[in-house]
Amino acid sequence: MPTYATAPALLYVAGLMMRELTEVDWEDLTEAAPAALTALAMPFTYSIANGLAFGFISYVVLKAFTGKWRAIHPATLIVAVLFVIRFAFFAE
Repeated sequence: MPTYATAPALLYVAGLMMRELTEVDWEDLTEAAPAALTALAMPFTYSIANGLAFGFISYVVLKAFTGKWRAIHPATLIVAVLFVIRFAFFAE
């Protein structure tokens, strides 16, 4: 499927996500940055999966580097690691 055919759908999804951005704790950078990165990466990469991957990875990295390991759910950590493996070994 050509990218020009999927771009409108991705922009629509990003628009729907904008509504949910009001629920983000914008005072906490470890919450705000991954949310913004996810919403922005989807239309710019033409991939919902890549947008979610950047969000998961950045969330885990920011929480880990700021010492908030307990805030990372094990499932979130597993998904982030799987996305890193995907980008490292199965790049398109």
